[in-house]
Amino acid sequence: MAFGSELRERRRAAGLSLGDLAQRVHIDRSHIHHVESGRRSPTREFAEAVELVLGADGQLMAAFEREDRERREQAATRRTLAASLAASRDLVELADLELDELHAGVEETAVDYLGTAPGPMLRRADALRGDALSRLRDYRHGPHERADLYVVAGRLSGILAYAALDLGDPGAALEHARAAGRCAQYAGDMELLMWVRGTQSLISRFNGDYRIALDYVRDGLQYAGEVPGTGEARLLCGEVQCLANLGDSRAANQTLRIAEQARERAHRPDTLAGLFEFSETKQRYYAASSLIWLNGGDDARAAATEAEAAIASWERMPPAQRSLDDERLCHIYLATARVQLGEVEAAAEAMAPVLALPVEDQISWINKRARRVGGMLSAPRFQHASAATALREAIGALGA
Repeated sequence: MAFGSELRERRRAAGLSLGDLAQRVHIDRSHIHHVESGRRSPTREFAEAVELVLGADGQLMAAFEREDRERREQAATRRTLAASLAASRDLVELADLELDELHAGVEETAVDYLGTAPGPMLRRADALRGDALSRLRDYRHGPHERADLYVVAGRLSGILAYAALDLGDPGAALEHARAAGRCAQYAGDMELLMWVRGTQSLISRFNGDYRIALDYVRDGLQYAGEVPGTGEARLLCGEVQCLANLGDSRAANQTLRIAEQARERAHRPDTLAGLFEFSETKQRYYAASSLIWLNGGDDARAAATEAEAAIASWERMPPAQRSLDDERLCHIYLATARVQLGEVEAAAEAMAPVLALPVEDQISWINKRARRVGGMLSAPRFQHASAATALREAIGALGA
């Protein structure tokens, strides 16, 4: 339980008003109210004082310690984000690990990202990229290694873009993606550049800039056929998301079929796994996340089918291969389709794993997409449905 909630319950159980407690701990009544409501963070001295007065058996101090660790973790993530942005700007203008070890670090981070919170991934990617950047600046590399270092720095900048977006900072994500694109161009790596264009489109879609997102897709598609892997299918699925958000059901469904054909043509594997590959499961996830933006009916039924198939596929995978955030989002897309079809109980069942997530696992995408489901449940058609009210209230508590 959060410290403020724990404090309120303990105070009320003791039969004390805010004013009573304020007198006993010699702290202003309004300050205690702000701590209880979560508007202000308690100090250790405050926590110790109310712990003593309320005889909380260590429970208040335990809640304080948990929140204090979370605040310090968040502060460290913010500091790293700021420092990593400065490095991205340097890369646009433009260590001690061996180059092979740097490549191995990138490969490991790209895979680990699928099942790890964005904060730790941000810090790991920033540390690795710092080494690559210092080697580029100081020319600490062999005559044929400079392009490789730009690929390393570009991939790590791409990981930082994802982490920044998952942490809810699309502006920072765009800067990291721009650095990744510049590195790809310096290295002449068109596979990485296609991936970057897809990521820039993703960030623009997060911002609701679907026309700009389409421009990124179409710029990336000019390299299709020249590079290995699933980059073309990923870009086309990004185009589907844009078209669906712009309300063009016919074009969205047509492009989905073209994306499936592109996947069938991709006989060579992606150079890098994890965050840099576009699996069939991820493609189904993209289809579901696109079709829910259309007008329900057949599109909603197709979205539900794709979401269920993607979730079932992830559940069959070993834990290390599952993209946990995408899997959780897919539950929200399934719930969205069910609400569009008027199936509120099925929507609640789909949302259950998301509603049980701890706050630290609720990335920006999860809260953003869940709020849409909550808004849909406020429609007049659900006004007298108790299940809709219960689900809407549960969604409203996310992030609390």
